[in-house]
Amino acid sequence: MTSESEHTVAVGPAVDWDAQAATFDDEPDHGLADPEVRAAWAARLRTWLPEHPADVLDLGCGTGSLSLLAAERGHRVTGVDLSPAMVERARAKLAGQDAVVLRGDAAAPPVGQQRYDVVLARHLLWALPDPARALRDWRDLLRPAGRLVLVEGVWGTLSPVGIPADRLTSLLEPVARHVRVERLSDHPVLWGKPVDDERYAVVATL
Repeated sequence: MTSESEHTVAVGPAVDWDAQAATFDDEPDHGLADPEVRAAWAARLRTWLPEHPADVLDLGCGTGSLSLLAAERGHRVTGVDLSPAMVERARAKLAGQDAVVLRGDAAAPPVGQQRYDVVLARHLLWALPDPARALRDWRDLLRPAGRLVLVEGVWGTLSPVGIPADRLTSLLEPVARHVRVERLSDHPVLWGKPVDDERYAVVATL
């Protein structure tokens, strides 16, 4: 049996996301300014999200790029981020869309009794102190037959940070009935450049 420590990759140092907000969208996969990168993420979201208009909770939404893609597909989006500067930019980006952006902790979203068809999180779960608990709490935010869409990975070589796909799938075993993993490392258009680390998406349905 593999121990917990063998599965877990170290969490990186705390990041001042308010300070990062002004340049966050400079990364191709953050700002989605390049039409090819944007189209690649839009195509992925079409396969991950329901075909019909749905309620989507985008946790750790950052500046709201994925929230915007989902809203443009006709989904009703609630974004949540802890950083006031990120929230401000996300609200500006989503102006005019069927979307709201809340400031709050993604591990305990301030959404009250609202329930969703999808909980979406990109590059977030690995940084939380208790990802297993977060997954259980997120499951409780879903309606029956809802789904978790989680984009994660492992970054760096000397001191890697992240959560490996096999670790995440094991955490999802008590949470979801069906788990599908899509490997994303071999799709450079998603990142605006070739990558050689582990990047993937998991779609888990209740």
